[in-house]
Amino acid sequence: MRTKAIVTGHSRGLGAALADELLARGVDVLGLARQGSPELAAAHPLQLRECSLDLGDSAALAAWLAGGALQDWLADAALVLLINNAGTLQPMALLPAQEPAAVGRAIALSVAAPLMLAAALVPASPAAHERRIVHVSSGAARKPYAGWSVYCAGKAALDHHARAVQAEAIPGLRICSLAPGVLDTAMQAEIRAASAERFPQRERFVDLQRSGALVAPEVCAMHLVDYLLDDDFGREAVADLRDLMR
Repeated sequence: MRTKAIVTGHSRGLGAALADELLARGVDVLGLARQGSPELAAAHPLQLRECSLDLGDSAALAAWLAGGALQDWLADAALVLLINNAGTLQPMALLPAQEPAAVGRAIALSVAAPLMLAAALVPASPAAHERRIVHVSSGAARKPYAGWSVYCAGKAALDHHARAVQAEAIPGLRICSLAPGVLDTAMQAEIRAASAERFPQRERFVDLQRSGALVAPEVCAMHLVDYLLDDDFGREAVADLRDLMR
């Protein structure tokens, strides 16, 4: 019986760093993303399984879940880890400039997919002794940003989902919606490239990059996995990794 993890959005940024950290610790990883990671696959050919899946397509995700692939992956798992990392900042714009279809795609990826995977986890792993779910949240779930209304709402939904699931007190299940801090990823570059018209607080994030305040995703991944595997994981349904590191 092994520890097995599911990591969404594992092909780049924090997701890639999390998958790499778990693999380095001997955890088998199932990566779910539209594209695979040749680097991770080459380094961990026996531990990594990849599935090409558009998590923003709820019908495709539902069909994949109904197909039994998740049950097959978790059949021999004693400890199951689900890291809901995939998400998007788009549409990054004030409300009148948001394209409605883009709003729907963003919520499908950032909210529907994590909740669908969480709902599937216990039935798909009947032999597991314990399951742990971490939603990768954001400070934007708890503080409003003009131009990020969809992103803020999506992350807030993950926070409240974790609170509600924790209140259900399901045996063998722990959950935490965890803000990782401000990371040096492509998402931050996307923020800095936005116009002030679409994201009025753009300069704040430009200053964070100039001052060296951004954290490397590999450093964040190390601390996040430390917490995910710790006995205290899930004590709080909503947490900030920066507070836990202090």
